[in-house]
Amino acid sequence: MSRWRHARAIALLPGTVTLVLPAVVLVAGEGPNVGWGLDGPAAALPLLLGVASMTTGFALWEWTVLLFARIGQGTLAAWDPTRHLVVAGPYRYVRNPMITSVFFVLLGEAALFGSLALVVWSVVFLAINYVYFLAYEERGLERRFGAEYLSYKRNMPRLIPRRTPWTPSLTS
Repeated sequence: MSRWRHARAIALLPGTVTLVLPAVVLVAGEGPNVGWGLDGPAAALPLLLGVASMTTGFALWEWTVLLFARIGQGTLAAWDPTRHLVVAGPYRYVRNPMITSVFFVLLGEAALFGSLALVVWSVVFLAINYVYFLAYEERGLERRFGAEYLSYKRNMPRLIPRRTPWTPSLTS
């Protein structure tokens, strides 16, 4: 699978959401407030939380992209979707770990830059994607993968992870 296919999808989708739009929000809004106005060592706490959240989000995001390429034989983009349903790794716990990962990156940016506007953008991003799942994505997955996706959908929460991994052969 071409690296260009993935790079283009990454740059246009999570790249825009996590880099371009937050930069616009910061420049157009209140600007960064690193440390959230806290004094002394306490100012480091939001920075550490931000870096931890961004690192976690990026690692999860990278894992999901690799699974889409290797198992799904496609990309995260609607114009170049997976050919196979991915039910491995974090997809055994939650239906949309890629959105969860981007949400973690956005919250990390909000903490790192001390921006309430970025917290709001994080929530707006999550809400937009939730509506998109209901209105478009899930119907498309049902058409493409049929009974396999319907079984997955019945057993897998949309955004809040399960406590235990799902194994299709046991609970389908």
